[in-house]
Amino acid sequence: MAKPDTKRRADLLQGTLDMLILKTLTAGQMHGYAIARSIQQSSQDALVVEEGSLYPALHRMARRGLIEHEWGLSESNRRAKYYKLTGAGRKQLKADTERWSSFSAAIGLILNPPAVQA
Repeated sequence: MAKPDTKRRADLLQGTLDMLILKTLTAGQMHGYAIARSIQQSSQDALVVEEGSLYPALHRMARRGLIEHEWGLSESNRRAKYYKLTGAGRKQLKADTERWSSFSAAIGLILNPPAVQA
């Protein structure tokens, strides 16, 4: 029997992974493992991006022109694809961030409704 996870981890809402990857790449080019690690560290281990989700997202985003890659050597001296943001990716991140802010504000209103004035 598998041991239950002692830390509760949040599931990513559909579409948020792309936004998180774009935001992570604003720090500069990174290989896939570094992107996943950065998201995990930035979220204080609440978000763990598995390879099975990360690499299809990176390939999809590259096809859409949001990111591009070049080959380089990782810290462990292995060949790796380094991804970087494109101009289209920066525009998409801005739009996604605005949409996410509106969405989370709306959810906040439902979870914490403003006090009714008498």
